Amino acid sequence: MPTPPRKLRKQFVNAEYPKLVLKFEDGHEIRIMKGTGKTFNCWAGESIKLLAIIDPEERERTHVGTKKADEFDDA
Repeated sequence: MPTPPRKLRKQFVNAEYPKLVLKFEDGHEIRIMKGTGKTFNCWAGESIKLLAIIDPEERERTHVGTKKADEFDDA
């Protein structure tokens, strides 16, 4: 039986976009306003999409990157 992936505690600071959304593989999302940061739990090896909301009046999201969970800073 394979070993389950490790659960990680990571953090991210949004210094670039008015609002940034981290979208996880299981579908949940974390919103981070510019100049703030959040800590979160994720699984080792999980891919997390970074989606920017440039205009808060619009609901449109722009894909600005994808990072693996291991690439985020430890919390």
